[in-house]
Amino acid sequence: MKLESAELRRLGDFTTKPRVLFIALIAVFVALASVAAGIVLLDLIRLCTNIAYFGRFSMDIADLAKSPFGIWVVLIPVAGSLAVGLMARYGSEKIRGHGIPEAIEAILLGRSRLDPKVAILKPLSSAISIGTGGPFGAEGPIIMTGGAVGSLIAQSLPVSDNERKTLLVAGAAAGMTTVFGTPIASIMLAVELLLFEWTPRSFIPVAVAAIVAEVARTALHMPSPLFPFSGTMPISVLGLVCWIGIGILGGLLSGCLTKLVYLTEDLFPKIPVHWMWWPMFGGLVVGIGGLIDPRALGVGYTNIEQMLNGTVAGQSALLLLAVKAIIWAVALGSGTSGGILAPLLIIGGAMGAVVSGIMPAATPGFWALLAMTATMGGTMRAPLTATFFAIELTGATGALLPLMTACVAAHGVTVLLMRRSILTEKLARRGHHLVREYRTDPFALTTVAEVMTNDVQSVPASMTLHQAVAFLTDPETRHPTFPVVDDDMRVLGAINPPAILRWRNQGMHRTATLGELLSGKKFVVAYPDEFLEGLADKLNKADVSHLPVITRDTGQLVGYVGWKDLMRVRLKLQSEDRNRSAFFRFMARNSAVAATGTSKSA
Repeated sequence: MKLESAELRRLGDFTTKPRVLFIALIAVFVALASVAAGIVLLDLIRLCTNIAYFGRFSMDIADLAKSPFGIWVVLIPVAGSLAVGLMARYGSEKIRGHGIPEAIEAILLGRSRLDPKVAILKPLSSAISIGTGGPFGAEGPIIMTGGAVGSLIAQSLPVSDNERKTLLVAGAAAGMTTVFGTPIASIMLAVELLLFEWTPRSFIPVAVAAIVAEVARTALHMPSPLFPFSGTMPISVLGLVCWIGIGILGGLLSGCLTKLVYLTEDLFPKIPVHWMWWPMFGGLVVGIGGLIDPRALGVGYTNIEQMLNGTVAGQSALLLLAVKAIIWAVALGSGTSGGILAPLLIIGGAMGAVVSGIMPAATPGFWALLAMTATMGGTMRAPLTATFFAIELTGATGALLPLMTACVAAHGVTVLLMRRSILTEKLARRGHHLVREYRTDPFALTTVAEVMTNDVQSVPASMTLHQAVAFLTDPETRHPTFPVVDDDMRVLGAINPPAILRWRNQGMHRTATLGELLSGKKFVVAYPDEFLEGLADKLNKADVSHLPVITRDTGQLVGYVGWKDLMRVRLKLQSEDRNRSAFFRFMARNSAVAATGTSKSA
C-alpha cells in the first residue's frame, strides 16, 4: 500500500476558503436587488405594450392582436426600434443584442466590471423594444441587468476580480430566476456558460442568489411553475428513437437559426446609414410580420401555453414558426435589445407541434415541449440548463428522460456541425476566442518525479568562481544552469551566467568557492512528490527556467525539472488525441476504399 506523501497531506479536494461565506452573504443582497430589477422590467414591458398598442397606462397583460390601431400597428415596432437605436448611440452600445454575449465579454475581458449606465439603459431599452412588439423574451436583458447589479455592488466593495465575477453571475442567475422561477436552471446556466469554472468559491454564492430569488418571488406570489404541464409518454425503444429524432431536428433548427441571425447581422452593415438606424429597418420587418401573424409579436408566453395544451398544430404552428423565426432573426441582427430564450422556446415548440402528427401517440403538447427544449439546448449549447429549465418551467418531472435525451441529441448535432454557438459567435466576431470545454488540468495530476530529468549534471561546492566562469563558457556545456552540491549531494543552490556576473561585479575573488558564495543564501527547490501545478507557480515567482529536485528528508539532489518538462505533459496529451483521431481517420479511409472497390467489382 502506497503511503500518502507530504505533498498529498497538504492538498485537498478544494481550495475554497471561509471567505466564500462573506461573498455568499453579499450574494443575498445582490439577489434581492436583482429580483426588484426583474419585477420592474416585467412591469415596464407590460406598461410599454399597453401604451404603444392601446394608448392606455396599464400593466395588464395585453393581446396585441386586439389593438384598435389597425394597419398602423406596423409602425409601432419601427418607433420602438428608433428609440433603442438612439439610446444605444448616445447612451451605451452594450445595450444592443440579447445581453448574454455582453455578460460573457465583461466576465472574461472586462474584469467583470459593468457600466452603471447598462444597469439602467438595458432594462429600459428592452422594455421599449419588447413592449413595442419586438419578438424577444425578457430573460436576456434581465440576465444582463442582474449581472450589472451584481457587478456594481461588487465594485463598491473590497473584493477580488474573481469574487466580482461571482457576484455578477449571482445577479444574472437571480434575474433569470425572477423571470421564469427556475433556480436550478439558473445555476446550471451559470455553470455551463458564465462562470468558466466549477468550484465551491463561485458555485455557493451563485446558488445562494438563485435560491433567495426563488424564495422572494414566491413570497411575492409570482406563479411557479410558469407553464404547468404534466404530460409524458411511456418509455420504449420506439419512444427513444423518436426522442433522439426530435433532438436531431432541434439541433438542425438551432443551426439554421444561428446562421439566420448572423446572416442578417452581416447584411445590415451594407445599408449606407449609421448603425443607429438599423433597428428601424428591423422594426419594419417585425411590424410586417405582426400583420401576417400577431402571435409572433412580443414575448409570446401565450404561444407557449397553447403549444403545451396541444391547441397549436399543423399550418397554424408552421406559420408561427416561419414568421417568428424571420422577424426574431432580423430584429436581433439589426442590433436592437431583447432576449433569446422565449423565442427559442416558441420556434422550437412550433416545430414540435408541426411534426407531432407523425409521432407516436403522447400527451398533447409533449412533442412541442421536447422540441422547444432541444432547440434551446442546441442553440445555447447548454443541454443541462435546457433540461432543468423545461422541468422547472412546467413541473413535468416525469418527462426528465425524454427531455435529457432530446437535449443531448441536439447538443451533439450542433457541436459537430457548428464551430460556435449563437452566444459565442458574436465574441469571435469581436476578435475573441472562447473555449467552453472544462477539463482537469494535467498539471494537477502529474508529479515532478514523473517528468524530471534523473541524470543531472551538477557542480561541486568546492569549485572556484574562476573555474565556474570557465565551465559555463565552455562550448561543451549543454545548458546554462547547474545545481551546486556538497560532498553528500545536498543542494546548496544553483549557478548560472547572471549569478556569476553578479558576483564578479561585487568584487568577489576568483578563488572563492561556490559553497562560500552560496552560504546563507535562500534558494528555491522542487520535490519529487510535488505536483506540477505548484511547480509552475514556483518557477514563475522565482523567475527561473529550471529547479533542482531534492528529497524532503535529506535534501539530496535526485533530479532536475524545467519549463520544457512541463510543456511535454501537454504535448503528450495532444499527441494521444491526435493518435486516436488518426486511428479513426485510418479506419474511415479503409472503409471508403473497400466500398469503392466493391462498387467497381459490381
